[in-house]
Amino acid sequence: MSDSSLNARWAEATDYFEYTSAANPRMPKIGIEVFPSALHQIDESRVIPLDLSGPLESPYPCTGPSLLANFIHLNPGESLATEANAASQVFFCIRGKGHSETPDGRLIWKTGDYFAAPGGMPFTHVAEEDTAFYWVHDEPLFCYLGAKADSDQFRPVFFSHECLEEELAKVRAENEGKDKNRNGILLANRDCPRTKTVTHTMWSLYNLLPRQTRQKAHRHNSIALDLCVSAGSDTYTLIGRKIDSEGNIIDPVKAMWKPGAVFVTPPGWWHSHHNESEEDAIVLPVQDAALHTQIQTLDIQFSRGY
Repeated sequence: MSDSSLNARWAEATDYFEYTSAANPRMPKIGIEVFPSALHQIDESRVIPLDLSGPLESPYPCTGPSLLANFIHLNPGESLATEANAASQVFFCIRGKGHSETPDGRLIWKTGDYFAAPGGMPFTHVAEEDTAFYWVHDEPLFCYLGAKADSDQFRPVFFSHECLEEELAKVRAENEGKDKNRNGILLANRDCPRTKTVTHTMWSLYNLLPRQTRQKAHRHNSIALDLCVSAGSDTYTLIGRKIDSEGNIIDPVKAMWKPGAVFVTPPGWWHSHHNESEEDAIVLPVQDAALHTQIQTLDIQFSRGY
């Protein structure tokens, strides 16, 4: 085959656009979505993808352009294998106890524990009692790139419920009486010192919203997949595209906090947290913020007063 015929074949896929009409192409909109806890309160042991591939016009399962969140349900005495073609994966035990068999050995877990591992690491989870997990990984990013998980960029990490609560109590004491935008701890991995995140692509914030308080609005360019860990009634997040001169969200959508449920906060939208109950609440967002931090596009902005 001649060089000229190769040129012709490669030229078949070319196209041209006038700059101003194509520099900001239409992309599928990421909306505010809610996934109730009823999805993991089922009779069978299985993975339940929180799949928004339809509205996101994606040929593969995804909850956001680069992340797929899942619930996992396990009946007592049953086991379930999980594996993803991804760079990173994180697990939070919503309820239950048991262990997971990994290439590194046996990992013991219970309600409120959190762990993260390279995306290609396989797990076999074994439940001692009725169990539900929140499992998030970045396989959609690998699908988009056409990549394969064949190397580990960080060591696995494990955060016990007791350690999370102890560290959160320290932050709460330090922030007492201060008007902080958020009152939580970013979970970190010593193998990710530049981004200060739990993996090199993802972060998690274990965020306390004390009773009868609110946390003012902020926004960022990473999508947030928010798990409500605990909350009383009348606890919610207001989400909207714009804020007024006082930092209040204009025409917000209200996402109620329901324990064991997940809601999606779209990238770039302002969001504020409100607890009008008599119970402290905790929310656990998982975001692709580490990836945005690395490429310097996260752009966290705080509303008036910060």
